[in-house]
Amino acid sequence: MLVLENVSAGYDGALALRGVSLEVRAGEVVAMIGANGAGKSTTLRTICGLLPASAGSISFEGRSLVGLTPDRIVALNLVHVPEGRRVFPELTIEENLRVAAYLVRERARIRRSLDEVYRRFPVLRERRSQHAGTLSGGEQQMLAFGRAMMSGPKLLMLDEPSLGLAPRLVEDVMQAVEMFRDAGITVLLVEQNANLALRIADRGYVMETGAIVMEGTGAELLADEYVRASYLGAQRHKEGSSAQK
Repeated sequence: MLVLENVSAGYDGALALRGVSLEVRAGEVVAMIGANGAGKSTTLRTICGLLPASAGSISFEGRSLVGLTPDRIVALNLVHVPEGRRVFPELTIEENLRVAAYLVRERARIRRSLDEVYRRFPVLRERRSQHAGTLSGGEQQMLAFGRAMMSGPKLLMLDEPSLGLAPRLVEDVMQAVEMFRDAGITVLLVEQNANLALRIADRGYVMETGAIVMEGTGAELLADEYVRASYLGAQRHKEGSSAQK
């Protein structure tokens, strides 16, 4: 569905991605994990056209995305939900949702999409006249998800959806990701909470210093000793246990 082959990209002449190759198949949840600055968010920005690729190829459903503007990529039903939610705080929930359907011309389709968002996120229906800036962080994240759904995505790219949320809300976010998969929406998930991301992912990639260094199923990566020590806290837990003896 989505294929990157040897993609490089960067900022101000400095490479941030170095020959990245990955694949996301229809119906999957694919996780990308790695430390801050590893290149995960840059990968998503390059896919969605916000950052041009300096080398390599990117294709979605067999069509090249290289050189396409972000709005044309959204029109192909590949939607990016950036880090930080970025709702319009002075607009109501419903206004935020309707703004996201700016590429949709059919009013009936917009109404159907709105009804579907409200069905999946009942709290948004209950507060649809409330200004988005007054919502909690978790509610704003649900609004960001709902806004993405308004364009009828085939593939959702989610950048750090649990960032800054209380632990009890992180589980809600991950349940929403699983809901997308159950609805037939493919998901590419960038997430620093590697344990949760790999638990729900069909497959995953580990990124370090702008390159993919490991890939496997979610279960394989969860069980890998290097991944556990580097990203799941296994080594820190072991050191803490030793210090207590």
